[in-house]
Amino acid sequence: MNDDPKSCGVILFRSEPVESFLLMRHADRWDLPKGHVDPGESEIDCALRELSEETGIDAADIEIDPGFRFTTQYPVRSRLHQGEMRDKTLVIFLARLKRPAGILVTEHVDYEWFPWQPPHKIQEKTIDPLLAHVDAYFRGAGA
Repeated sequence: MNDDPKSCGVILFRSEPVESFLLMRHADRWDLPKGHVDPGESEIDCALRELSEETGIDAADIEIDPGFRFTTQYPVRSRLHQGEMRDKTLVIFLARLKRPAGILVTEHVDYEWFPWQPPHKIQEKTIDPLLAHVDAYFRGAGA
């Protein structure tokens, strides 16, 4: 059984007032609404649960794009394995708000809707590669 860590989340877009995407603010960095997969939980169920827990936005408020899936891996220190390095898998789904929704910040310092103006330079190792993938997807170059 693979016990390497896995997190799933959502990059959320809205059209109004301008085309933009949501990022959550930690004290020292920007992040997506995401979190660790619970035992027996599917990737999409994890992503939707984390979106709801961290923003207050429920699955009924969004539409998931079935053609988009971004996956990356990076090394992390595992709390479950006495700090040894493990490869963490991150899976991100793309969604769009169906209607205006307020954000309820629960696990972060704040949030911001960033205007969609690629290329973006927000966070080189995690956010920027995802945004480049989204841009390619929107242009029809990748899924």
